[in-house]
Amino acid sequence: MIEKTAKTPSGTRAVVTVIGEDKVGIIAAVAVILAEANANILDITQSIMQEFFVMIMMTDLAGLNIPFDELKARLNRKGVDMELKIDIQREDVFKLMHRV
Repeated sequence: MIEKTAKTPSGTRAVVTVIGEDKVGIIAAVAVILAEANANILDITQSIMQEFFVMIMMTDLAGLNIPFDELKARLNRKGVDMELKIDIQREDVFKLMHRV
């Protein structure tokens, strides 16, 4: 997986973030939406901070079969359904927003 990440052009990557109360099925729900859109999960980290679930995924969107805005909307809707904050940002935008 690390080798693929290194070869994936940064213009095709996006960061998915999930924050909310921990519950069963969060990772599965996000992974299903990404798989249906043909987005590949390159890396994932998740942890529980007290009762809160926090996850960050690096994804490769090179094979995306729907528009990026539609993928974002689907993830946002799933977040509403599950009472979570789910978002996706292109890697370059994410880096600009989190630059120190």
